[in-house]
Order: sequence, then C-alpha cells, then structure tokens
Amino acid sequence: MVLRIGTVPLANRVLLAPMAGITDRTYRLLAREQGSSLVYTEMISAQGLLYGNRRSLNMLPTKGEGRPVAVQLVGSDPAVMGQAAQIVAHYPVDIIDLNMGCPVEKVVKSGAGAALLKDPDRAARLVAAVTGAVSLPVTVKIRSGWDEGAITALSLARRLVAAGAQAVTIHGRTRKQMYGGRADWDLIRQVKEAVSVPVVGSGDLWEPADAARMMAETGCDGVMLARGTLGNPWLISRTIAQLAGIPPPPPPPPEERIGMARRHLNLLCAHKGEARGVVEMRKFAAWYLKGLPRSAWARAQVSRAESKAAMEDILVNFLENIPPVQV
Repeated sequence: MVLRIGTVPLANRVLLAPMAGITDRTYRLLAREQGSSLVYTEMISAQGLLYGNRRSLNMLPTKGEGRPVAVQLVGSDPAVMGQAAQIVAHYPVDIIDLNMGCPVEKVVKSGAGAALLKDPDRAARLVAAVTGAVSLPVTVKIRSGWDEGAITALSLARRLVAAGAQAVTIHGRTRKQMYGGRADWDLIRQVKEAVSVPVVGSGDLWEPADAARMMAETGCDGVMLARGTLGNPWLISRTIAQLAGIPPPPPPPPEERIGMARRHLNLLCAHKGEARGVVEMRKFAAWYLKGLPRSAWARAQVSRAESKAAMEDILVNFLENIPPVQV
C-alpha cells in the first residue's frame, strides 16, 4: 500500500528527517540516491524568509532537484508563518512541514519549536494559518512533550490534525531529553490509533531492524531516519530493503565509505564553493570515518583540512593504510 501525504504519493515508507546544518541540497541528493521517499530542507526561519534573509532563501529547494521535497518552517507567529508559506509555494516544493519539536534554547525562547508543545492553541493556529495560505499539504513534526510530567503529543496531535495537518511525525523524546535517553515508541502507537492521517515515527532508528520493529510495535505509516544516517546514508537503502521483506545488504566496506565521503566532498564544493564546502565537510568526513579501524588520526586531520585537495589526500592515504579486514 502506497504511503500518501495529502496529494503526494511516496515510493516507500522511509523518510529522511530535516536536520539543521545537515540536510542541504547535497545531503538530500545523496539520500534520494539511497531511495529516501521524501527529503526535507533544514529548518528555515519563517521570519527570515519575510525579511529576505539570503541564508534562509538559499536553504529553499532549487529547480532541478529531485521530487518530492518538503520545506520545514519554524516560527511562532501565525501571520508570519502563513506569509512565509506563500513564499515557499513559489519554489519547487511538495509539502510544508512545521517544526514543533526543535529543543534548542534559542528557538524555544522565541516561542517556536518545542515551545509549542506547551502552547497547543498557538500550535493549532499556526497550522490553520499555513493551510489557509497555501494549497500544499501541511504536516507537523512534534516531540512527545515538554518533559516527563507533560506528555502532550496525543492531545496535541489531535488538535493539529483538526486544524488541517495532513501528517504527523513524532520524535518519541521530550524536549528535556534533547537527544538522550530512550524514545517512547508506545506514544507513537497511541497517536497512530488516535488520528486519521499518516503518522511517521522517529527516534532510536540506528539499524534496519529498528525500523521494522518500530512499525510492528506502533503501526506507524512510515519511519523517519535522522542521526543514524550521519556518515551512513546506506542506512536508508538497507532500511527500505528490510521493510520490503528483503534481507538488507551488509554495511558497506571501508572502500565504499571513503568513496562516498570523497563524492560528498566534491558535491559540497561544487554547490557551495571550495572554501565553504571544505569547512562544512569536516564534520561529515569525521562521521564517514567513525568506527573504521585506526581512524582517530584521520578524523583529527580532516577536522583541520583547509582545502579539497588536502582533505582528499587524508581520505585516500587513510584508505591505503587501513588494516585489512580479518576473515
């Protein structure tokens, strides 16, 4: 059965989460190549779009990108969010997602992100404002609640769907947990049973088997991969296989991981220029190297690389000197 969000059909049930500082054009391309049925932009400030902020505008999808793609907006003023949605609608976009889960203090202090978990009236007004402003499907991403004493996802999801949200993604952690502790998958199940729109589960999805278990335990319509894909985009294709009942292929060998890191580097530099591309690639290169034998030195080196050639040299030299896999 095809997963459909509003009028948008998805090829499978594996989605890539919006991640600040991560899901730029390059990362979205790599995720699509691995089969992700829906990719998201980084979190974009609605206020920034209204002000014509170049950084905010540059995060929007570009013509020629693969589809479907969702833009995630963050803000706390319904009027501003509605106007920002109208700007987004002029770009090659299929879905607008509203961030109601970002736990970062700067965002929360502005009344946006996870702060909306404590303000269901405002959250519902945001959804109504955006759905009233554009014809694109509008979705929401929430957390389980503010803290363990205020688990509000169930009641909030009902309010947001009533206001017009056409899908709900739940990260099963509270704002207080940030990214620590364990995600509450049972809450995902409760929301799935309570609303009529697709529910996507997120949290603690590190291996393909985790996604299969989440879907079996919660009945959710799809899974949203996030931190598990850092340095490991193959988690997407492996999870798609798992959910299709096909034994997922093993994790890639070092040669493939380093090859992907070099491709990522070259794409970033092509999209953003060498100086910026190299700086942004430092964290990604370290993630690709993580877990490989004797990679600590190489991770330290890529974090200081100043040019594309220097970073490629580090990656190639590491691969040439990596200890052979014992069989």
